[in-house]
Amino acid sequence: MDYGNKSTVTEFFIVGFPALHNYSSLIFILLFIIYAMTITGNVVIFLVIKLDVRLHTPMYFFVSVLSFLEIWYTAVTIPKMLANLLVSRKTISFNGCLLQTYFFHSLGASECYLLTVMSFDRYLAICKPLHYPSIMTAKLCLQLAVGCWACGFICPVTEVILISRLPFCGPNIIPHIFCDFPPLLSLACTDTSINVLIDFAINSFIILVTFLFIMLSYIKIIITIMKIKTSKGRRKAFSTCVAHLTVVFAFFTCIVFMYVRLTKSYSLYYDRLLAVIYSVLTPLLNPLVYSLRNQEIRNAIGRTFQKLRMLIPGTQPSLPTVQNV
Repeated sequence: MDYGNKSTVTEFFIVGFPALHNYSSLIFILLFIIYAMTITGNVVIFLVIKLDVRLHTPMYFFVSVLSFLEIWYTAVTIPKMLANLLVSRKTISFNGCLLQTYFFHSLGASECYLLTVMSFDRYLAICKPLHYPSIMTAKLCLQLAVGCWACGFICPVTEVILISRLPFCGPNIIPHIFCDFPPLLSLACTDTSINVLIDFAINSFIILVTFLFIMLSYIKIIITIMKIKTSKGRRKAFSTCVAHLTVVFAFFTCIVFMYVRLTKSYSLYYDRLLAVIYSVLTPLLNPLVYSLRNQEIRNAIGRTFQKLRMLIPGTQPSLPTVQNV
């Protein structure tokens, strides 16, 4: 049934963290620093991979796509969170709330698919090394990346359409730090059991199926690595997977507890804490993990900055002068 005409709410008030209201300035500074580090780190990794020909491999291509995705993933929520910390009236329009929810889930779903593709890439590289170059071609890499984005942006469409047709008669206070499906469903003045069931089905498919595929890939990878005779060979093979596994567990652990559940009731502080982890801290983890643990990326960053220094006038090393005797 179409409830759209019964909705009287035109905007929502976002509560955020009311217990920390007196520390808004401190939280703003801390969040701004984290956001700046996240954007800078992901931009650096994206550009370094694009500029350094030594990193033009399938694995680093997907890392660059992940960095590009994280830039937009954080841009959907954090700027609005920063703005709300500076004003007393923390509002967002009804349509703006739906758009924020849609893009946040679209990019989140795209990341699930992309992390799955990255595990498939590692599976081929380690378990099928002889066939890897012929299978993981540049064309296939591009197709997989486009497919991740396309599927990600299609997945939440049904949920957004259904929630936009719900009646919102008041109250219009969102007990969260940004717009999301669970807090919006709790505000609808009608039975939302169908919405909750559909959300559960879609989220379960996206999150659990992709996570299961990743785990199956790594089970086969570990079995293959254990067959390598030398410890040095085993360490080298597994080192290419550590960064990806770290990002996978950090991302999926939070979203499983947040979105795979058959209820619209939830603990406010519990969900806010999870939201901070997967929307603020996890995107920061990506550049830190891939820059600190990956020797090739660290070397590429060094080479790139050295080239930039050579292009800036006055930064080239001066040649020793020879005096005539």
